Amino acid sequence: MLKSNLITVLRSFSKKEMRELRKWLQSPAHNQREDVILLFEYCIEDRHLYKDEFLEKEAAFKWVFKGEKGFNDAKMRQCMHFFMKSLEEFLIFQELLTDEVKSKLALASVYRKRKLTKVFMKNIASSKSLQDKFLYRDGLYLRNEYLTLQEEYAYAVTQGRDVKLNLQELSDALDATFISDKLRQACHMKAHQTVYNVKYKIGMLDEVLHYVENNNILDIPAIAAYYYGLKTITDKTEIKHFVNLREQLNSNGDLFPKSEQREMYLMAINYCIGRINRGDQDFFREAFELNRIGLEKGILINNGVISRFNFNNVVKLGTFLKEFDYVDSFIDDFQEYVEEKYRDNTVHYSRAKWFFEKGDYDDAMELLIQVEYDDVLLTLSARLMLLKIFYERDETTALDHLIESTLSYMRRKKVLGYHKANYKNIIRFTKKLIKVNPYISADKEKLKTEIENTKPLTETKWLVKQLEKMKS
Repeated sequence: MLKSNLITVLRSFSKKEMRELRKWLQSPAHNQREDVILLFEYCIEDRHLYKDEFLEKEAAFKWVFKGEKGFNDAKMRQCMHFFMKSLEEFLIFQELLTDEVKSKLALASVYRKRKLTKVFMKNIASSKSLQDKFLYRDGLYLRNEYLTLQEEYAYAVTQGRDVKLNLQELSDALDATFISDKLRQACHMKAHQTVYNVKYKIGMLDEVLHYVENNNILDIPAIAAYYYGLKTITDKTEIKHFVNLREQLNSNGDLFPKSEQREMYLMAINYCIGRINRGDQDFFREAFELNRIGLEKGILINNGVISRFNFNNVVKLGTFLKEFDYVDSFIDDFQEYVEEKYRDNTVHYSRAKWFFEKGDYDDAMELLIQVEYDDVLLTLSARLMLLKIFYERDETTALDHLIESTLSYMRRKKVLGYHKANYKNIIRFTKKLIKVNPYISADKEKLKTEIENTKPLTETKWLVKQLEKMKS
């Protein structure tokens, strides 16, 4: 019984849900088996549900079927089966109640089929009222709008030939629902495709985009947000899509639940990070503000967790912008939201980054030399900080050793193409900085041009700065 779906599902219940489930099982309308009630009581008795030794079927059988001799496995399985059946019906019922509009529409459908016009119309009116008061204007809102119109149409076609049908409104609502869902799904697929080595065929996407661009439907928030979000993923050079997505977040963000707002914020942030990685440093402030607002509103905290990647990005952005007080507070205030298994490394790296960007190289080095991080990109970023420290302090022996060990590390580890090329370029130009003759202006100018024209290269600004510091 311990490994059964029954126990797994029960363990997911809150105390309130347990109380509601007891009422459900005690109602003859939902359960007529006394053994099911007894098994439920056994599970919650003295927290047996969370004590593995009490979840052997033999132990539960003795408690449920008191007085019976021996153990009857078939009887116990049957009891568990009917318990699970009632449990699942309870979950379905609870889920239906979470969407009041859909619940009213389901009841309206029943009344329509029974030809009870008065109560049908009352429930349709009620569903519309609830829809108008609905907090969000997301895909669920559009879907319920369509279902309401569909129910009205199903009623109207039974009322004779002269009744006006809502076919145009119904078609428009279906289009809006489909397009919103299609664009959101396309965002997920394109984003996943960008990071992982997979290729998806997204049917009808070109047709959907063409329709959006040639019809006046971008005033629908659930279409506009995902249209502009998709464009930031597929057209990384055109800034107007990012500007439009940011405007959607500012003006319509609250029309979506936090889970969807998070998707939109991450699309906007990822666009900024992509521009930064291609050397466009104007987007540091954009990305920083998106993260700051997203964290303040709790949007970027998912189920009590901040992604370690997002945490590191905030530190990187804040320190680049010299927002040292903010970063200091951020590390202290938000570290508890990082998953425990990643927390120590994440905070350790973040503190090292904070010290480094402030110019406290001794404190930064003390942290950086202590550990090699589990994450490859975190390790490479830490090595980059050491490379800069060694170069700026003219510690050539330590720098040479670090460069060779980093190249060896990249050969051993699986580093994604862009990052591998970027770090190789950083190392290549650092070597050239060491070798260039500081007294020959033409050589320095040639190297500067080469640095500025090389992509990917995230450290263009630092490399050029070191070149310009050389005395002729």
